[in-house]
Amino acid sequence: MSSTFKIALLGNPNCGKSTIFNLLTGLNQKVGNFPGVTVDKKTGSFKASDNSTIQIIDLPGTYSLYPNSEDEKVVTEILSNPGGPDYPDLLLYIADASNIEKHLLLFTQAVDLNLDVVLLLNMIDVADHKNIKIDKARLEDEFKVPVFPINGRNSGGIDEIKNYVNQFKAGNHKRLKATTYFNYAAHGSNIIEEVSSEMKIENAYLSKLWLHHYSWLQHLSPEQKDKLDNIALSAKFENVKSQIEDTLSRFDRIIPIVKRCVSQPATEGVTRSEKYDKVLSHYLWGPIIFFSIMFLVFQAIYTWAELPMTWIEDGFIALSSVIQEQLPSGWATDLLTEGILAGLGGIVVFVPQIAILFLLISLLEESGYMARAVYMFDGLMQKFGLNGRSIVALISGGACAIPAIMSTRTIGNWKERMITIMVTPLISCSARIPIYTVLIGLLVSSDSKWGPFNLQGVIFMGLYLTGIISALGLAWIMKLFLKSRDASALMLELPEYKTPVARNVFFTVKEKVYTFVSEAGKVILIISVALWFLASYGPADKMAAASAQARNKAAQNNLNEHELNSLEASLKLESSYAGIFGKSIEPAIEPLGFDWKIGISLLTSFAAREVFVGTMSTIYSVGSEDESSVRQKLAEATDPQTGVRVYTFATTLSLLIFYIFAMQCMSTFAIVKRETKSLKWPVFQFVLFAVMAYTGSWITYSVLT
Repeated sequence: MSSTFKIALLGNPNCGKSTIFNLLTGLNQKVGNFPGVTVDKKTGSFKASDNSTIQIIDLPGTYSLYPNSEDEKVVTEILSNPGGPDYPDLLLYIADASNIEKHLLLFTQAVDLNLDVVLLLNMIDVADHKNIKIDKARLEDEFKVPVFPINGRNSGGIDEIKNYVNQFKAGNHKRLKATTYFNYAAHGSNIIEEVSSEMKIENAYLSKLWLHHYSWLQHLSPEQKDKLDNIALSAKFENVKSQIEDTLSRFDRIIPIVKRCVSQPATEGVTRSEKYDKVLSHYLWGPIIFFSIMFLVFQAIYTWAELPMTWIEDGFIALSSVIQEQLPSGWATDLLTEGILAGLGGIVVFVPQIAILFLLISLLEESGYMARAVYMFDGLMQKFGLNGRSIVALISGGACAIPAIMSTRTIGNWKERMITIMVTPLISCSARIPIYTVLIGLLVSSDSKWGPFNLQGVIFMGLYLTGIISALGLAWIMKLFLKSRDASALMLELPEYKTPVARNVFFTVKEKVYTFVSEAGKVILIISVALWFLASYGPADKMAAASAQARNKAAQNNLNEHELNSLEASLKLESSYAGIFGKSIEPAIEPLGFDWKIGISLLTSFAAREVFVGTMSTIYSVGSEDESSVRQKLAEATDPQTGVRVYTFATTLSLLIFYIFAMQCMSTFAIVKRETKSLKWPVFQFVLFAVMAYTGSWITYSVLT
């Protein structure tokens, strides 16, 4: 087992845990997965006073050790496995100081596990503003744990926490006598004692958790699960009843303690959040304000990103030119400039738009507004066979369908969860942004206006709305066919409105952009290199014939050297392995207005949608002396035989429609298979979306031509 000193951060959702994590770790953090599950594992570190490394694990937010979702199960899994790889040496429990009573249920459960716990009272500034007085000394005496008032917004109290951790690590703090918050004698002490004896467990509350959750706890062996199953059956153990008794018993202990240690005004009146909600969560004005905000978000994605995108494009063009001038001509230079740089440049250029999207969404989440969106659209979701929690998946799908589909684990109703999983990929994700940006730029210029608004931004939002409406329509149809007897319910906490913490927003944007670039970059790099080879080489006889044909045409039409090179590059590309393959599938996609080059991009982008841009950049770069951006290359692309523009209005709109519907993401396919534990659902989903995409594109192109 690792000798690294481990700290875990634990708390309810909306307690400010992420803020404390960012303050303690700074830039020393990374995101992975907990062993055996796809739940995010956010870890970080800081240096102790003895120069050793202290590792910090940010546990998912939960209300109790009786979990309802996969995220919450991770917390119970870790804390019920002493000696496990993520079991903490010290637990920092974070509670909202302005609403402390509600946050102490989970705290007492952690204390009962005999963990070394420190209670951090976050948002102490909010408590002070509400005139809530907390007797820190008395709270420490009641709970027998250290208590630190902190203010995550201005880093207040963070140095004191680090100093305590250093002292604790050095063994300079003695553990106070643990307090027990559950009356085992009154609630099944015999069965708890039997579990403790059979499992060789000293901690009684740990025995209780094992008895409650043995069916899914990963660290238990099959033999241990069999023993626990026999104990539960012989004692006729009632899981839900025991959980309710535990919870009520704890609040019987918690409420008197809070009354003794916390004083607050008898009547607070209407809070600021309640005043805001009268407008922002209003049944009429709320949705209007929400869609207005989303409209402004899409406007910003285009307006603010145009300048930095131009800088990035110019930078890659300049870099490619320098490399071609400095390095000797040959396959290595061509691979670097036409393959690797062309592919990566085609994705890096969209980082400004991705960053702006996540920046604005993070601001809305940090402020507490996004929770209101869930609340407002709950009734609407029910009409389409979805759960109120489905809106979380649908909104998250605007970033990426993979975590969005994983978030459906919180939906208890099988039918509603299945429908949510099936329709979520129709929500336009961030991977579609590069495609939308390039293609919308071919439809209208960047200075086009729709009244006071940027027309590109208006079309961009229209594409998103098309996906949303399609998702709801498909959900309504599936509602008619899927049946379930499970009850549907929504329980949601509306946090108070607050000013977003810049540090949290920064780390969120940094993490999302890095993930987008690194994950997409890996796929694009591989595909770009493979495509460069396939587009640069072909059967020797066909490549020689293409060169000869180009020279003959050049002689007949008196073409200069530059025109000859461009014509030869175009004809050799058609004769390459990529061209041969593209030509073989062209008849199937020609009714949609697509040529063989688009066909290649469609197929490569099934690995990941954003690969489309990198593929087109590579294809149009091979053999070309033109160093213009991919957007300019597509705008100027013409059929070498007819001279007609490739990306006409009809073709471009047809391609946009195709990408709205097609499920071109193998990672999404894999996660749907994993979540549904069946191959039939992702296959059905893939085929259905492919039919929708093909039909929609065919109708669009047929109507416009």
